[in-house]
Amino acid sequence: MILKNKSAVVTGASDGIGKQIALKLAREGVHLALIGRDKSKLQAVEKETKKLGTPKVKIYPCDISKTDNLRKTIKSITSDFENINILLNVAGIWQKVNPLEKIDETTVDDVIQTNLIALIHCTRLLLPYLKKSEEAVIINISSKSGVVAQQGQSVYTASKYGVTGFTEVLKVDLKDTNIRVAGVYQAGTNTKMFEKSGDNFPVQKFTNPADLADVIVFMLSRPKKIWLHEVRVQY
Repeated sequence: MILKNKSAVVTGASDGIGKQIALKLAREGVHLALIGRDKSKLQAVEKETKKLGTPKVKIYPCDISKTDNLRKTIKSITSDFENINILLNVAGIWQKVNPLEKIDETTVDDVIQTNLIALIHCTRLLLPYLKKSEEAVIINISSKSGVVAQQGQSVYTASKYGVTGFTEVLKVDLKDTNIRVAGVYQAGTNTKMFEKSGDNFPVQKFTNPADLADVIVFMLSRPKKIWLHEVRVQY
């Protein structure tokens, strides 16, 4: 795909992987619709992307785990942007490593709602608009936990295995359309995600989110006859 002047929706764009993807796409001349929970952080990303050369950027503060809010946000995006070519489902939250019986009800609901259900709804709501584009891409940023069972991550892993299954079915359902689908399964990334849940990991040794963003942009920019439908990234 030639990225210049394409339009991309990025969830989780206020920090971490989503922010870095937005910055990389701005350098490529992509129009950006950025979704995130933190308005002030989104505004900072908006400012950076403008400096880097995006022809158009709009921010949408939204907690995507609230389906009504997400629906309204997608409606605004499809009104603000003439075409939607790229959907990058990046937003996700971590579940502190614990045996299942020590994971509280709120955490279970929040992780599944944010990591899986919101991703499905975001894709479902944007799919009719992606189908109208001459060429379109959906990339779901999952996790190593979407393909490997790891101790103490039952709820997080359930959400990410769900993303894996959802992505695989999308590939089949959209095989003969203009939309190409891929899943990215990365090991630990050096973001604030773990800290927000109360886990204290040595994140300095994890993958730099800017490097992972390079991988995503590389995937998007492949020519028509080449598609990386699944990428696994290790640090």
